[in-house]
Amino acid sequence: MSKGRLEAFSDGVIAIIITIMVLEMRAPEGADLGALTRLGPVILSYVLSYVLLGIYWNNHHHLLQAVQQVNGRILWANLHLLFWLSLTPFVTKWMGETHFAEVPVALYGVILLGAACAYYLLVHSLLAHHGPRSALAAAVGTDRKGKLSILLYAVAILLAFAAPWAAGALYGVVEVMWFIPDRRIEKVLAEH
Repeated sequence: MSKGRLEAFSDGVIAIIITIMVLEMRAPEGADLGALTRLGPVILSYVLSYVLLGIYWNNHHHLLQAVQQVNGRILWANLHLLFWLSLTPFVTKWMGETHFAEVPVALYGVILLGAACAYYLLVHSLLAHHGPRSALAAAVGTDRKGKLSILLYAVAILLAFAAPWAAGALYGVVEVMWFIPDRRIEKVLAEH
């Protein structure tokens, strides 16, 4: 089965998620700079989530460039990823409106952990379908970055109950790790 519909559907869902997030933001009450400053945590949580979704979209696109075809297992793995990403607007709003309180920051991490695990499963579903000698397998390698992300999210969830801002910073560290898509995929594709 062609990968085109999976890509188009995923692109559409991610675009809708981003649109929902921005529509959830409310203008400040008041016309002074102080009113805008009070929305700082809301804006910060939005930026964190927007970048996160952009990273997923970008890396998903790069990943699928190394894919020839998809099957039902891959479609379900992709839907699993989109499920976790679709929860982003809810936790983004809650975390921002509560000024990064412990439970919302921890739940934000649970959603990030779920998305990271789902992405890991999507990658491994693609690898199982394309085989160990495929261009995709060469590009993904041992997927240390994926495994490290899962570990860092788990640590940040626990940290959220003691130091929620530190947990938020750790979420940002994972984003920095993934900000530039994996160059191995581009390199392998250029060789093939």
